Amino acid sequence: MAKAASSSSYESLAIGIDIGGTGTKFGIVDRIGNVLFSSEISTRGHSQVESFIDELHSHLSVLIEKAGGTGRMRGIGVGAPNGNYYSGTVEYAPNLPWRGIIPLAKLIQNKFQLPTILTNDANAAAIGEMMYGAAKGMKDFIMITLGTGVGSGIVANGKLIYGHDGFAGELGHTIIIPHGRLHEGTGKKGSLESYASATGVKLTAIEMLEKSQEASLLRGIPKNQLDSKKVYDAAIQGDKLAKAIFDFTGEILGLALANFVMFSSPEAIILFGGLTKSGDLILKPTRENMESNLIQVFQNKVKILVSHLKESDAAILGASALVWDMKI
Repeated sequence: MAKAASSSSYESLAIGIDIGGTGTKFGIVDRIGNVLFSSEISTRGHSQVESFIDELHSHLSVLIEKAGGTGRMRGIGVGAPNGNYYSGTVEYAPNLPWRGIIPLAKLIQNKFQLPTILTNDANAAAIGEMMYGAAKGMKDFIMITLGTGVGSGIVANGKLIYGHDGFAGELGHTIIIPHGRLHEGTGKKGSLESYASATGVKLTAIEMLEKSQEASLLRGIPKNQLDSKKVYDAAIQGDKLAKAIFDFTGEILGLALANFVMFSSPEAIILFGGLTKSGDLILKPTRENMESNLIQVFQNKVKILVSHLKESDAAILGASALVWDMKI
């Protein structure tokens, strides 16, 4: 658990909960983005959502008391895969243990007796970036998370785009190579997530190793141990095949970003997640390919930025940022 800078005893605080396929992070945040207290529990260890909420309540209640009690809490913001902002439900999330449509916001609100708002995890990240991070002051930007998958949140005219049903902004599932690589989770072929995620980098590495006879540090690594970090480590050591993997990934991502720019004309595209730690290995080919695929009116106008938020706190901050916009 972490304690941050002191906060006025009368100031309202927000609770942020980020539900991932493996673990759930949660914390208590003040208006300027200090995470005062935080902790986490396992998501995967709960086959029933009710037992998950019971454990969440027992851990989070301790933090609430440390922060001054329920009376100081303005509300709870939740980011979750396939979270629907309009209905407060999580719907058919492939990487969560609970199947079907789960009325998660209602269940949490009933348990904690606090107003609760929910959106998908990538949208929460975009709101957090707008309130606390690199997008502060921006009204038009796109947030792309490059992790195990590719998540996104689109902000236009200062508002997050939810669409008519709450599920807008699934840019990771747009088809970027027709009849391309199979995405096992969706059954679709050629989606951005199949190529530009950490999982995609691993699959590209396996494909390139099989197709090429070129010497590479990656050849000594068993397939089941190969990951984007090992590709990065090899590239840093000058491995040509590893560099080619990042060049190809950047080519696909840059092409996709060009399409997104021509759709909403953002001021910036903000990248977040593990792959951004590869620095210019991924950013340079991404920028070059984005610009080369843009028509002239859009060229050299859109910044590609890396998130300013501390990765360990970003998900909690994003979820907590939802609370400040709540109409209570």
